[in-house]
Amino acid sequence: MKKVFALLALAGLAQMSAAADLKGDANAAKNKVAMCIGCHGIAGYKASFPELYQVPLLGAQSEKYIVAALNAYKKGERNHPSMVGIAKGLSDQDIADVAAYYAQQK
Repeated sequence: MKKVFALLALAGLAQMSAAADLKGDANAAKNKVAMCIGCHGIAGYKASFPELYQVPLLGAQSEKYIVAALNAYKKGERNHPSMVGIAKGLSDQDIADVAAYYAQQK
């Protein structure tokens, strides 16, 4: 049983390392951000689901912050229903690409 846990731990570390090694491609994200722009591309936009919420602009946000936020939504650590649904549909590469796209904007 200890060997099984050790193997699972190693597999988890390998997966975390692989995700950390991903390099975002801002050009690849151009086709991935259409869903984001509707809310995060409008200055002063407020969403009304599930409650009134000030939607932040993503342009020029830190790449590291966007990756962390999307992964937190994906894992259920953040709980905005719309963002959880969107994040769960993104691969680790998608997240890296979207983060790179928004981080390069000014």
